[in-house]
Amino acid sequence: MTEPGAAETQDLSSIAERGAAAAPAASRRTSLLVTLVLGGLTAVPPLSMDMYLPALPQVTAALHSPAATVQLTLTTCLAGMALGQMIVGPMSDKWGRRRPLLAGMVVYILATALCAVATGAELLIAFRLLQGLAGAAGIVIARAVVRDLYDGVAMARFFSTLMLISGVAPVVAPLIGGQILRLTDWRGVFVVLTAVGVALTLVVWRKLDETLPPARRHSGGLGQTLRTMRDLLADRVFSGYVLVGAFAFAALFAYISASPFVVQEIYGASPQTFSLLFGINSVGLVAVGQINGKLLVGRVGLDKVLGTGLALTALAATSLLLMSAGVFGPVGLVPMAAGLFVLMASMGLVMPSTNTLALLRTPHAAGSASALLGTSTFLLGSVASPLVGIAGERTAVPMALVQLSCAVLALVSFLGMCRPWQRRGESNGSTAGERTRL
Repeated sequence: MTEPGAAETQDLSSIAERGAAAAPAASRRTSLLVTLVLGGLTAVPPLSMDMYLPALPQVTAALHSPAATVQLTLTTCLAGMALGQMIVGPMSDKWGRRRPLLAGMVVYILATALCAVATGAELLIAFRLLQGLAGAAGIVIARAVVRDLYDGVAMARFFSTLMLISGVAPVVAPLIGGQILRLTDWRGVFVVLTAVGVALTLVVWRKLDETLPPARRHSGGLGQTLRTMRDLLADRVFSGYVLVGAFAFAALFAYISASPFVVQEIYGASPQTFSLLFGINSVGLVAVGQINGKLLVGRVGLDKVLGTGLALTALAATSLLLMSAGVFGPVGLVPMAAGLFVLMASMGLVMPSTNTLALLRTPHAAGSASALLGTSTFLLGSVASPLVGIAGERTAVPMALVQLSCAVLALVSFLGMCRPWQRRGESNGSTAGERTRL
């Protein structure tokens, strides 16, 4: 790494957050607007994925295609989001944040509009791939902008605040999609997503200033990009945080993929009960994220918060595996739901801490680092998704086994690669206050 001194993360509980309290009211109002804009950018992918879910049966019938073919529209969109981050992240380090973000949003609007007029499943699959590639710009650049604007405790709190917005999106997206289908057909879902993309692009264009000054941008082409990626991955601690975040997200994605079958097919719950439980779990994730940002950050070291979150994830996954394997005899829905709630809520500790600790090490390449964080989570999440159904839809053991495996691998990555006890007390030379460039 070219800047190891700036990379060494300390126990952040000792950092005093300065500047935010003294910031003028105008700056605080601007920060709120920036929060909403960045939250909207991070919400675009879950909206694009989940708002479309209730329409899958309609798409299958309207395009006269098998269900397996139509499901590829989800897979290709997810793959596009993973690949797009690897493309847009380094671009934002070279050309700044605004131009790649605006270009990505314009392409997202066009791709989404084309989805609305697709005449066949093959065209829809292609347009969804393009939609995912372009929509990735919002995720990766939002994280990079946070790194440009904030440091230390302030950055950790900001990521927790973003979770309030991005965590609600997967909950409300299927509900919005269902209401749209009451008024129109599946194409209307993409019309609404197009309108959302237009509105968000206009706000970004008018209100989000450039956050990466020319002096901090990278020169060079593909070779320089690859060298930057190589240097980032050569940092053992950064790579450890990348793996921690990826495995934790895979455990969460295993829950998202398997829970409809576990809750409804195995435990006999109605779709309404499943929706209620899913909403409660999502609220738990958001609530713990806010507790983390408001109460823990600045008082407890980020590595301690992350370690606690990972331990809770592993504990919840262990209990789910024991219950689903029948170790405690027949169990009802309530104990399983409690285990799933703890697993999902613990992500409110893991995700903001992982992003903060990884990006603290990479102020010189926040876009590329954000791309590696995002791509790894999407790739491992897409791997975990099919594994949960490997033994059919009548047992929850595969889901719990995947979750426990991912939780253990996340813990091993944290303890074996991040080794926070070796870095305690070392200074990373960063200031803690919120920067007020916007």
